[in-house]
Amino acid sequence: MTTGDVELDITGMTCASCATRIERKLNRLPGVEATVNYATEKARVRGDDVDPAALIATVESAGYQAALPAPPVADAPDDGTESEDLELVSLRRRLLISAALSVPVALMSMIPALQFEYWQWLALTLTAPVAVWGAWPFHRAAAINARHGAATMDTLISVGVTAAFGWSLYALFFGGAGVPGMTMTFTLIGAPQAGGHEIYLEVAALVTVFLLAGRYAEARARKSSSEALRALLELGARDAVRLVDGAEQRIPVDQLVVGDTVLVRPGEKIPSDGLVVDGSSAIDASMLTGESVPVEVGVGSRVVGATVNAGGRLVVEITRVGADTELARMRRLMEDAQTGKARVQRLADRVSAVFVPVVILLSIAAFVGWMIAGGSLELAFTAAVATLIIACPCALGLATPTALLVGTGRGSQMGILIRGPQVLEQTHDVDVIVLDKTGTVTSGTMAVSAVRPAAGITRDELLAAAAAVESGSEHPVARAIVAEAGAVSPADTFDSHAGLGVQGMVGGSLVVAGRPAWLQEQWGIRIDDDLQKDAGALADGGATVVAVGRDGSLLGLIAVADTVKPTSAEAIARFRALGMTPVLLTGDNDGAARHIAAQVGIDEVRSGVTPAGKLDAVRRLQEQGHTVAMVGDGVNDAAALAAADLGIAMGGGTDAAIAASDITVVSGDLLVVADAVRLARRTLRTIKGNLFWAFAYNVAAIPVAMAGLLNPLVAAAAMALSSVFVVTNSLRLRGFRPIPPSSSTVAVENSRAPARL
Repeated sequence: MTTGDVELDITGMTCASCATRIERKLNRLPGVEATVNYATEKARVRGDDVDPAALIATVESAGYQAALPAPPVADAPDDGTESEDLELVSLRRRLLISAALSVPVALMSMIPALQFEYWQWLALTLTAPVAVWGAWPFHRAAAINARHGAATMDTLISVGVTAAFGWSLYALFFGGAGVPGMTMTFTLIGAPQAGGHEIYLEVAALVTVFLLAGRYAEARARKSSSEALRALLELGARDAVRLVDGAEQRIPVDQLVVGDTVLVRPGEKIPSDGLVVDGSSAIDASMLTGESVPVEVGVGSRVVGATVNAGGRLVVEITRVGADTELARMRRLMEDAQTGKARVQRLADRVSAVFVPVVILLSIAAFVGWMIAGGSLELAFTAAVATLIIACPCALGLATPTALLVGTGRGSQMGILIRGPQVLEQTHDVDVIVLDKTGTVTSGTMAVSAVRPAAGITRDELLAAAAAVESGSEHPVARAIVAEAGAVSPADTFDSHAGLGVQGMVGGSLVVAGRPAWLQEQWGIRIDDDLQKDAGALADGGATVVAVGRDGSLLGLIAVADTVKPTSAEAIARFRALGMTPVLLTGDNDGAARHIAAQVGIDEVRSGVTPAGKLDAVRRLQEQGHTVAMVGDGVNDAAALAAADLGIAMGGGTDAAIAASDITVVSGDLLVVADAVRLARRTLRTIKGNLFWAFAYNVAAIPVAMAGLLNPLVAAAAMALSSVFVVTNSLRLRGFRPIPPSSSTVAVENSRAPARL
């Protein structure tokens, strides 16, 4: 027994109604909630005390095969002989042979000039292998389903091909179609015109070829649509060089444990998540974040498994392995997204569940109706067969999963992880986007924003003295001052006063740096009126002001502040163009919050907000009728992210924030958030377009077939093309491109006026 999610690989499904049937059977098990995805051939089962053996038995009782996913093998060669490739090879061979046999049959049946004295018997000889062996996948699936009391798309195809071939045998052996010199002409509308008893050999042959071609194209397209996920699954390194007492050991990655130290040479992949303990380099993280510019790392920097060491030699201490790594988390998010179902798809599933029996009844009704109306037996048969063949629940079943496969796969290439299909529906209605400040709009890294030397003191002199005494501190403000100064000569002595400042001996002089009030009260250092005003103005702008003194005299003031990300202002403009009103939500004081908001173009500011207050703010906006997106990166944002209609976590944030979100932006760039919304909306629009055309096709085509106005050959071609259309329409999402930064015109999609708060 297991608790939580269980995933199954399912084989044998041939259409969307197969997936619906398996899903219905699994959901009948007590305490089980199952989702079956035809496109990915996977089932995701949730519940307490779930027995995988019972799940597999249930799937097999429905006539299909199921198994638990095989664990990945780190050193398995990529030989390209996956089951899906074998399926394609088999389908291609069956299609080519069937097509070669069917072309002469079609030409003879449609062109009277080619119909020699006994042409119909040659046509029968060529058609028999196609109708039996070529259509065998359809016949086999139909027989399995019939044995379990079910009917699927294969049932319609098998019955249609068998009926056309069986009628032709009857006409040839017992009717007038077998006589020498029988001729027949082809028409796109209604039944074939024959000089005797009509035959439908070209229908049996070409229907099989059309449907095999459609299934082959569908399989190829499905493979292409899942390439992004497959590429992600293959990103990780296969082995690692572990350092043990200075000696190098090359081992498979799955043997690494937390605490191991590994060597990563230039050009090699980081084997797992960890911290750099020696060396410096540039890391190419483009495969995970979508960012093309390598990131500089040094001692203490966090690195992620599967990224590439593009520069120098690194020694990395492993902090996460296996299922806990960033790459594994990305895999889970993508798989969750691709196995879920949107509300619109569930409607299609309900239709597919009853579609095949209804079509069979409509086919019988067409036959009986034409006979009662006085139509010929041939016309009644043509209408019945065309009705069977034209119907296509496959397009309904493929509408959502193929778009999700391509959309989420394209998102992963851009560093955007979409948790599930319901997220796509949420993005469409978002009209307010709430932004955490630190780490979201700003970088979360302190930097020197202003330097105000006292009279007679140079800027470099002030920075050098401050950096010398601050070099002994690990405080973010101290690190910012040291980074600004560059080369630093550390103080001879160092002492820290928590919450106030630091002191130390630098070149025989006592240097102090800290709060201006502390320097005045504790050290008697006077700050003149002009610098006092500067300190007040800088503090009102959100900066932390550090006063620096030496031997009782003031050297000047240094302001340190969180820096706005370079792309934040442009991202805010894009949010507005997407119809979303930005709101800044922060625990900082009002002056600091409004200073940042003014820099990026945000009008609505909520400052001094606690984590509980962030949750309340999101709920208040929702009570006012707004659909709210929340963007954050910290533990204090997790509750608000979970409560928002759409939670978006920045990838550099905490695990709590990422777990509570619907979308994760791996790079942490706010511009990518706008791209994530655009991608989600375009994917949803593709899904809706697919479903519309799938429904419209059936609604329009079935009555035409029942009216006897459609040749079964045309019906077969149209049915095959409908599934191919849905898949190829979804593949257009692979062309989605992010808008380059600093574009003069923000040309975004689904633009509408931002909401008024």
